[in-house]
Amino acid sequence: MFKKYDYSFLFAAFASFVVSVGLWFLVNHDYGVYVGLWVPSILALWVGVRLVVVSESPAYNRKK
Repeated sequence: MFKKYDYSFLFAAFASFVVSVGLWFLVNHDYGVYVGLWVPSILALWVGVRLVVVSESPAYNRKK
């Protein structure tokens, strides 16, 4: 079900989450919050890419 590009988005979101937790506890709370805001942005971008890919697929465009 997942394509190769899906794993890229999931890895980027997970890496952003791990970095934000590290920044929160080790460096500065504000930096951790800033990087933590990237996670939903990356996932929202992933949803947008998936919608474009699905809408361009031949199975979706097949006439009923």
